[in-house]
Amino acid sequence: MRRNLVTSLRRRRRPCPIEEYDRLPPELRNWLAQAALPWSPHSALRLWRKYLRESAGNTSAARQRLDMIEARMLAKDAPRIWGLAPPPARSGPPAPA
Repeated sequence: MRRNLVTSLRRRRRPCPIEEYDRLPPELRNWLAQAALPWSPHSALRLWRKYLRESAGNTSAARQRLDMIEARMLAKDAPRIWGLAPPPARSGPPAPA
């Protein structure tokens, strides 16, 4: 596929997503490592900073807010993926065959 790269408009330069991830605060990186959804480093950092401001720097409160947002997004998407009833959560290792 050939892309049209000829333009007079200014380009937005964004660093590599891995480099962005590496620059995140350790608490946020730990949260992202356990996240159920594929968050972009840019959007996660934007929300993290917002919730840290709102909670006067309380990282636990900021993580809880991110958990709430992720749970809401999963609840919204689940019916589209699995229909009305999501699959039951697996508890423990699979049964031997």
